[in-house]
Amino acid sequence: MSAPQSYENHSKFVPLYHYVGAPLLLALIVWTSARLFREPSAENVLALLLVAAVFLASLFARTFALGVQDRVIRLEERLRMERLFDGALRARIPDFTTEQLIGLRFASDEELPELARRVLDEGIADRKTIKQAVRRWRADHQRI
Repeated sequence: MSAPQSYENHSKFVPLYHYVGAPLLLALIVWTSARLFREPSAENVLALLLVAAVFLASLFARTFALGVQDRVIRLEERLRMERLFDGALRARIPDFTTEQLIGLRFASDEELPELARRVLDEGIADRKTIKQAVRRWRADHQRI
């Protein structure tokens, strides 16, 4: 059984993507670039363009998925705040940035109102700083 999720271990790495796929594509870019430099030809230009296109497609697929995830987190956290906050703090929900909401998603329901008020009052904008301030961690195992 794995350890409970915390700030120290919450990052998600997909070994086949991070340690195999991306390095292979980078290696192919280096190799096809060197091949084009040694033997300039239309075929080698096309090979480099193809590898670059596949690398960019892979990069953008990951980036777009993370962007959608951030939008879902923003919606989920606003709905959770509507349920948990009292009137005065509830009125400030629109003041949260997406970065702040992403950081706050790991705060337990009991801790969220106090931490959210602190984030707004102190103007804490960095998601890493907010995550490090969480004392009672609420795990998220469904991240992309």
